[in-house]
Amino acid sequence: MHPEHAPNAIRPDAAMTADEAAVEARRIIADAYRPAPQAPTAYRDESPVPARGTTPPVAQPGRPPMSQGATDASVLMLAGATATAMVGGTAAVLMYVSQFADPLVCGLVLGAPTALLLALARLVSRAKPAPDVHHHYEGPVYQDRRTVHTRTTGVWAKTTNRH
Repeated sequence: MHPEHAPNAIRPDAAMTADEAAVEARRIIADAYRPAPQAPTAYRDESPVPARGTTPPVAQPGRPPMSQGATDASVLMLAGATATAMVGGTAAVLMYVSQFADPLVCGLVLGAPTALLLALARLVSRAKPAPDVHHHYEGPVYQDRRTVHTRTTGVWAKTTNRH
């Protein structure tokens, strides 16, 4: 259809009458204030997630993925660093406030709790009784109870085995 024959088309060669202009103005205003069609803004997929798929795992923000042993060691190191910082900060404040502090005395006073804790931890770890070992066999059994002590030393790694 040619644009001049469209029902509401503006004809460039002819001027609009006042009534046509008013109708056209009302139509434009009505189009401007007409609410936009409602489109969904979110979608929740309720289908079950597969237990595993083909997508490779992606590292998440935060601490990098580590084994449980590495995580435990990391936490232990952070706790040790915090304790060391507190002891060092206490020593620094003590020396600053007293304007003179003997480093040997500060080391003994501030290092004694740490040394005591380490000694107690070693004592507790060695105080565990040896576990009872019970073996039950059927048929002929040969037990070799030798202990091999291996020592590797040097740049070229000389290994010595002793029974």
